[in-house]
Amino acid sequence: MYRTTKIAKRVNVHPNTVRIYEEWGYISPVPRTENGYRIFSDIHLFQLLVARTAFRCEIVQGHIRAKARAIVEASGKENFSLALELAQDYLNHLEQEYARALEAIELVEKWLSGTESWSDQTYTRKEAAKILDISSEVVRNWERNHLMTVPRLDNGHRIYTEKEINRMKIIRTLRAAHYSTSAILRLLNQTEKSKELNVKSVLNTPGEYEEIITLSDRLIHSLEEAIQNAQEVIQLLIKYEK
Repeated sequence: MYRTTKIAKRVNVHPNTVRIYEEWGYISPVPRTENGYRIFSDIHLFQLLVARTAFRCEIVQGHIRAKARAIVEASGKENFSLALELAQDYLNHLEQEYARALEAIELVEKWLSGTESWSDQTYTRKEAAKILDISSEVVRNWERNHLMTVPRLDNGHRIYTEKEINRMKIIRTLRAAHYSTSAILRLLNQTEKSKELNVKSVLNTPGEYEEIITLSDRLIHSLEEAIQNAQEVIQLLIKYEK
């Protein structure tokens, strides 16, 4: 049996975190003594370990965090078989995200090393967006963020060539892999200077003087950590089920 301070120390969190986790349903309801003190058991300790392991990595936010939270909530309800099933699905999702991130880097490297030749075909913004299966507003946003410069006709209308289409394919792939706009812009700015660079390094290593470092700048490393954490959660749950 554990008091709040003791169990918090065992999982290296603040006692208030333990109370919040109980409130949020991440651990089972905790019985109290007549004087109101919480008394935790080994099952609460296990549930806290599952939660702390699942939420350990910074990448665990947004839709990824929702998947991790579902695992922890199932564990908090003592439905450990469901938690294990969700953890395995979570791991598969992370591995897919990781593969997508690596694919984005590979695509950029091919773009850098290739000798492109452009056709004379031109497109409107709406047509370009349709080709890429994105909205015209997304294309407009990329332009606002200086990810691309689109040539104009004499009448001022933007015209998209195959060159812009291919550049947008690169941007779309990197954004789909959750790279930040600043990371992509850094890469594109670098490619204007030299075609000989380590794309993975540029994407995942922010410039020395950048004021804002976003999580997606280190997506590869964060996903690797999240995958390892997911594997640990699975092992915890398998061991407990036995």
